[in-house]
Amino acid sequence: MGKIRQRYNDEFKMKTVKYIQEQTKTVPQIAEELNIPEGTLHEWMRLHRKFENEPVLTPEHLRDKDRQIERQAREIEDLQEEIAILKKAMHIFSKERN
Repeated sequence: MGKIRQRYNDEFKMKTVKYIQEQTKTVPQIAEELNIPEGTLHEWMRLHRKFENEPVLTPEHLRDKDRQIERQAREIEDLQEEIAILKKAMHIFSKERN
């Protein structure tokens, strides 16, 4: 005879999805822990996942992030250059005069 199919209510599914989102474990590890098939958990994630604390990745959002990263990289380069200049100036002005 086949296995009896376990049924779960929506509240349990939503709590499980929230649990998955809060954990640092992988879905296979959680599936083993809860004794629920991994495919079932992936389906629940697809249906019940909420993006309250996660950014939704749209192409525009990704472009904005790329621009932000480029701007920050330029700013870091500028600051590193300023630091190098200040170090040289500090070295020059800290020399003893005759």
